[in-house]
Amino acid sequence: MTEKLSDTARDTTLEPLLDAGWVLDESRDAIKKSYKFKDFTEAFGFMTRAALWAEKWNHHPEWSNVYNTVEVTLTTHDVDGLSALDVKLARKMDGLSGAG
Repeated sequence: MTEKLSDTARDTTLEPLLDAGWVLDESRDAIKKSYKFKDFTEAFGFMTRAALWAEKWNHHPEWSNVYNTVEVTLTTHDVDGLSALDVKLARKMDGLSGAG
């Protein structure tokens, strides 16, 4: 069962993500990031690769795409806030984007 991140887990797992460009949205207990790519094809390819992992882990991002930009918000609705699944997917998305 997924649980909300503890204060200790937040300190250790969120800091590297914040250093990598993720932003904490405290009003929703979520993290957000904007990815920019060379063009639409690269942006859509990133979304396709990320979608495969999201489906595999049954943890789906809130996201939107306009041309070469993908805006992502991660939070775990089942726990009404951030969980280890959000951290895991954020790391994977950074790796898939070439940012990590």
